[in-house]
Amino acid sequence: MVGLVRGVFGVLRLLGPDRASNWGGSVARAIGPLMSVHKVALANIRAAFPDADDARVREIALGAWENLGRTGAEYAHLDQLFDFDYDNPRPDARVEVVGIDHFVALRDDERPGIVFSAHLGNWELPAICASRYGLDTTAIFREPNDPAVARAVHEVRSRTMGNLQAARQGAAFVMANVLENGGHLGMLIDQHFTRGVTVPFFDRPALTNPILGKFARRFDCPVHGVRVIRLPGHRFRIELTPPLDLPRDADGHVDPAGAMAAMTAVVEGWVREHPEQWLWMHRRWRTPAKPR
Repeated sequence: MVGLVRGVFGVLRLLGPDRASNWGGSVARAIGPLMSVHKVALANIRAAFPDADDARVREIALGAWENLGRTGAEYAHLDQLFDFDYDNPRPDARVEVVGIDHFVALRDDERPGIVFSAHLGNWELPAICASRYGLDTTAIFREPNDPAVARAVHEVRSRTMGNLQAARQGAAFVMANVLENGGHLGMLIDQHFTRGVTVPFFDRPALTNPILGKFARRFDCPVHGVRVIRLPGHRFRIELTPPLDLPRDADGHVDPAGAMAAMTAVVEGWVREHPEQWLWMHRRWRTPAKPR
């Protein structure tokens, strides 16, 4: 299986980033609707956009499949995708960055920091951007279920990104140590977390991992959001927000649950703007075991 995965990566590599992306998008757009999770995607989109007609719902779902396929194929070219140069900007660059001054400030302020993101566009690019600009960041990632795929993806990530930490038992101690030493954490927050806190997402309750909110309270550090927008012509825009003004309790400490709700609200705004670039196939909304 490992050999097969590497063989696929090799073929994608030969195609080049643009043709590989096109191929991945076309395949996923054709095969995705035949899979059972396509029904999950359609149900999620209808619930999130109750005023959308069936044609629009299908359009968003197909776009989501295409974005997923493109992102998967682009793993073979992660070392080539990011070509933004702050000192010598090129009009024909594949990547543009909005809010690069925030990246620089995070790098130079000698404080810990937190950056949250979501499965939008090619969500691997922010970690590459941070690495290129010397921002000491540990990216928290969820390993693919298939060991062969996980190994191949890790090999690609390790060549292009900074520090990596799998979201497994004991990861919280590593994350805390990163912040204690003045480093930065990057994490996707838009997936279901069974033991999470309930936050509103598209006017429905969703469980989300509270750990970034807890760390924001403990370290009282800047919290930024970063997203990737897939643009026409195989281009991308990375946008880093200013630090969020998070909810605080009567004693002035960050409220973890309120912080996660604020971060999730930012993600919702991103998804509403480009719904065809989000991962609708995930069962994001599930009835909590009990209110929190």
